[in-house]
Amino acid sequence: MTIVNSFPKEWQEKWEAEAFKAPTMIQENLFEPLANKESVLGISPTGSGKTLAYLLPLLLNVKKGEGNQLLILLPSQELASQVADVVREWIKPLELNIQTIIGGANVSRQIERLKKRPEVLVGTPGRVLELIKSKKIKAHLINALVLDEVDDLVAQEDYNAAKSVMKSVMADTQVVAVSATGQVILPEIDTLFRHTPKVIDVTSEDTTKGVIKHHYLLTPTRKRSDNLRRLAHVKDFKALVFFNQLSELGVASERLDFLGLDHRTLASDQHQTERKKAIDDFENNRVSLLLTTDIGARGLDFSDLYYVVQYDMSLNAENYVHRSGRVGRMGKSGEVITLVNDRDVRELRKMMRQLDNELSEIFVSHNQIVEEKIVGETEEASTSDKKKKEEVTKKHTTSRSNQEKPSETSKKKKKNRKNRNKNKGVHWK
Repeated sequence: MTIVNSFPKEWQEKWEAEAFKAPTMIQENLFEPLANKESVLGISPTGSGKTLAYLLPLLLNVKKGEGNQLLILLPSQELASQVADVVREWIKPLELNIQTIIGGANVSRQIERLKKRPEVLVGTPGRVLELIKSKKIKAHLINALVLDEVDDLVAQEDYNAAKSVMKSVMADTQVVAVSATGQVILPEIDTLFRHTPKVIDVTSEDTTKGVIKHHYLLTPTRKRSDNLRRLAHVKDFKALVFFNQLSELGVASERLDFLGLDHRTLASDQHQTERKKAIDDFENNRVSLLLTTDIGARGLDFSDLYYVVQYDMSLNAENYVHRSGRVGRMGKSGEVITLVNDRDVRELRKMMRQLDNELSEIFVSHNQIVEEKIVGETEEASTSDKKKKEEVTKKHTTSRSNQEKPSETSKKKKKNRKNRNKNKGVHWK
């Protein structure tokens, strides 16, 4: 017997219609404690179905028409929007209402919709706290608070806002936190939860993760944009490309524009509508490259995404886990390609040993990714470019030489001129 048998009939039909298989390990293990209103810290690999793992049992405790009851906090607007889309699909049979509360959106419109007393709220900490303080969100009515990607929520600038939201709800509110790397917050667990939660970690038992291959492509720093362009010309290549700094992302984007390669960017300094369009265009295969920072490393789920490219190597193993977690989701396979120079490859090898991942070198030749170095387009192109450069230089040198070499006639005229001047000088004296 699985948890699916505990679902309302409409949910069971939807589960079958979506062609979902048996519930994942984290979904099975979280269902009963969450349905029983226990506070829990759930840890499982990326792509193992954590959103439905907490959402379905918590929705069963929400009562129609009784105002704000379930609040889900997420670290980014994009992730909040994606989770909100999932919530909308599953609350229809229950006739519940949802409201997204995210920064960058029209706050007046959000306040107006809150007057309809939606039962489920999904948002980012800053905007949620703002509306709690202005009494537009009734925090005392919240029965369950979810901290999705909890390690990210407590590691960034939203930490104070997230903590303040937690303090604003009632002491007996059910608190649920989930993440793929939730182990990192275990030392701080008592400061995050008013009451010690039940820890459910299925990382070692989970079998949902697909096969992910980890590669590196040796690339001089100044040539990274060119190699990214060459990767993009590989047949059916589609990749989420990660940068450490916004400034570097901007430079690379300008370079790709110059090279004529259509792409999109997903960055924190963009307006919400721009970010949403970038995600939609990438998801719907209008572009093959989406350039982003670690804002795109958490929770975002793209269908049929096989490649992740690290333009900049991740700063630590935890970030690498989340970046690589955009592929290999729910049993699918994928590849992670890191662009590194000779110095960086040593650090990458060390990180892979820490994560127990195998690492291999790849090459790009004739619009193909290969694992053995052959004389390919890079070498041929460079040889061709060298010959062209030599021909241009030779032509330029010859032309300049011809211009500088005086003719015999001019020599004679010059000589005669000297003689005439000489004679003139003699006569003048």
